[in-house]
Amino acid sequence: MRNEINEAHEADNYEGYSEDSSKKRKIVVPGEVIVSGEDYLPGDGARREGENVVASRFGLAEEAGRVVRVIPIFGAFVPRRGNVVIGRVVDITFYGWLVDIDSASSGFLPIEESPRFINKNEMDQFLSIGDVVAGKIWSVKAKGIDLTLKGKGLGKLEGGFIFRIIPARVPRVIGREGSMISMIKEKTGCNITVGQNGWIWVKGSSVDEEIRARKAIEFVAEKVHVNGLTEKVEAWFEEN
Repeated sequence: MRNEINEAHEADNYEGYSEDSSKKRKIVVPGEVIVSGEDYLPGDGARREGENVVASRFGLAEEAGRVVRVIPIFGAFVPRRGNVVIGRVVDITFYGWLVDIDSASSGFLPIEESPRFINKNEMDQFLSIGDVVAGKIWSVKAKGIDLTLKGKGLGKLEGGFIFRIIPARVPRVIGREGSMISMIKEKTGCNITVGQNGWIWVKGSSVDEEIRARKAIEFVAEKVHVNGLTEKVEAWFEEN
């Protein structure tokens, strides 16, 4: 029905941090001068004041060539079309399921956005209250957020456990083109789904591996200001 929804905005889900050593990063506060000179261009979270590029928000300043931007370290989840989110079913209506995605507005999963035909009299057999799902946002409206389960890796999440990190740090955990989370999956053997809303699902062959994966993810989330993080995570795995 909507290939555009299933494929579009994948770049948004992996946008953010890179392990390119040519980029310099530092923590800045609003109004702080990041760089000086007409050669630099202010990007997201930065502005020009005379010859200086200053921060317009608290976060991690990054220089990528001539462009300087500030990546937020804290902040609430802002839903965007194409985001993958993890949520919990909180109600069932005649037309679909209400899903708490830790946002100001609840997510709504229409019955037609399930990956297979669902009889309206048997909706609770497919998803019941309390079930955890991974869905994709295909519409953000004033009245609410519409979700779909049509797509790779989407659907009910069974077993394992979920935990939360600060949503603004999700890109660091995912890494450029999924490099960081792929390494964590490989090192632990766990299935991991990362929601842009900060909720993460982990399921492994043992509780020990699940806990190891969680600790690795939290280690990454705490080191958002660190350069060469990939090497540090690899060293962490050798020690843990």
